[in-house]
Amino acid sequence: MDCATVEVPLEYSEPGGEQISLSVKRHRATDPDQRIGSLFFNPGGPGVPATEMVGIIDPDSATSPFSADVQARFDIIGMDPRGVGESGAVRCLTDEQRTEAAADDLDPTIPGGKPLPELEADATTYTEGCLKHQSKEFLASLSTDNVARDIDQIRAALGEEKITYYGMSYGTVVGPMYATLFPDRVRQMVIDAPVDTDLWHNDPLALLDDVSRSNEQTLDTWLETCRSEGTKVCPFGDGEPEAALDELIAQLEAAPLEVPPTEGLTPGGRLDGAVALEAVRAGAGVESLWPTLTSGLLAAQRGDGTLLHFLVTNVTVAPFGGPFAVLQEPHTGVRCADWQTPTEIDAHTDMATTVAERDTRLGGRAGYSALNCALWPAPNEDRFTEPLTGAGAPPVLVVGGRVDNVSPYHWAEKMVETMENSVLLTREGVGHTSYRRGVECIDTAVDATLINGDLPADGTVCEPPPATTKPAGPKGS
Repeated sequence: MDCATVEVPLEYSEPGGEQISLSVKRHRATDPDQRIGSLFFNPGGPGVPATEMVGIIDPDSATSPFSADVQARFDIIGMDPRGVGESGAVRCLTDEQRTEAAADDLDPTIPGGKPLPELEADATTYTEGCLKHQSKEFLASLSTDNVARDIDQIRAALGEEKITYYGMSYGTVVGPMYATLFPDRVRQMVIDAPVDTDLWHNDPLALLDDVSRSNEQTLDTWLETCRSEGTKVCPFGDGEPEAALDELIAQLEAAPLEVPPTEGLTPGGRLDGAVALEAVRAGAGVESLWPTLTSGLLAAQRGDGTLLHFLVTNVTVAPFGGPFAVLQEPHTGVRCADWQTPTEIDAHTDMATTVAERDTRLGGRAGYSALNCALWPAPNEDRFTEPLTGAGAPPVLVVGGRVDNVSPYHWAEKMVETMENSVLLTREGVGHTSYRRGVECIDTAVDATLINGDLPADGTVCEPPPATTKPAGPKGS
């Protein structure tokens, strides 16, 4: 590993003006004689520190972000985008305020979890706090077009004429932005679990509506699978998992469980209906966690909330990836710099009401989730708003999951329509992102694209191993 700090302009319209520091980490190619070049990696969020993800690269680990073949051929570069991780992570709340926010007693039957006046007061405290911790100019500079320009500064500093790029989730906004601004500097590009970049920049409420719908559909997939597998495989609900889930959530909301700390599993805490729903959302979105989710629900029925609390503590992700409690403030800072968010509260209320009525179990979490951006104190007056077409770049591989609770499949289809000369690779089944998730067909295609520029045929479909809701242990223990 090599670590570095790179100075870049706060505003590229003033290249000689104020500079900011970006943190960069490099994992050198394990076979230097076969080295192709530098592969830039953005793991999403926005807000996930790329340097941390590069730090866990291991050629001998099945959970490494990249295959051994890719690690052999590339220096893998992780840059913490401005406002993220070690590149001046956005801070909007004090430690005390963070603790209070984490302990909020949310009502799962109300959009946003609280009455609107309380949500507005929280958003005011939050956004005012952002200006107390960093300048308005810095907050306004966090947009993805600046992140793409930052990547190009690092490309130049490394002495590379072109870069290879792999981005997942929000990283699929960064990649197309780079390919659009600097098409002649792209060698190969793979974007995994794409975001609809038009909605991202121009209609964030519609984007959040899509995410909510995908969350609900993903949970429905788990419920349908549990029911279809039968009670011998999935005993939760005795054949009626929907009714059992609704009853359990109401029970936990009325009488929350206290979860004691368990070393290596959960720090402990309170499991009420709202927290349990978040655990259900997280577990349903990862097929490999379906047995854990079933076990957790069965255990909660018996008065043991440990496994559901584990899912909340260790798996819960913010929209577009990343542990929510750690990444919320950088996540908010980046999206508020990018989004054209309506400032009229009525628009947010209309969206929250529509989503909650349609997505009856999980829709409440989407309500008012863009409220901080509606009150954002640092408007970005010169953000890039043109379509991200990547015109002039080499063919791009777009990887979409058929059931993705964060990036719905039609976003992948839209990405192929928007990005010129791109190819769609589809993964069946449930999950957010597809590469290095145990689907050999996907891994082979991504590696071939990154290493040799050999893209699969457009429309190729890959089947994952069969998923099951069977509990992880006897009687759901």
